[in-house]
Amino acid sequence: MKSYIFLDRICFFAHHGVGEQETLAGNEFTVSLRLQVNITPAMQTDDVADTVSYADVYEAVKAEMKVPSKLLEHVGGRIVKRLFGDFPQIENIELKLSKRNPPMGADIEAAGIEICISREATAIAT
Repeated sequence: MKSYIFLDRICFFAHHGVGEQETLAGNEFTVSLRLQVNITPAMQTDDVADTVSYADVYEAVKAEMKVPSKLLEHVGGRIVKRLFGDFPQIENIELKLSKRNPPMGADIEAAGIEICISREATAIAT
């Protein structure tokens, strides 16, 4: 059985961007996560200690979103590294990070990045 914990379209106001105006004024961002976690123990015990608390995941993502970066790729990389570091139960992460209405002269709702990475891949890369 594969099982997942997800957080869908968490909204943040942050100061990420290449342009000076973006870092000064800030913008709205959304983060969606799908975390592969074995939830079987929690299904049996009804104890949050046997799973990954999505409230704790939110706090970790919130902390990383507060750190200004030029590139969303950098922010996404930090979030992934933090989640794998803080939550050893996470086997795989799917992350979508979007900047709402990016300043690029286009009629566009959002632009961003998606990352899908396993803990094994991060162990090999380091």
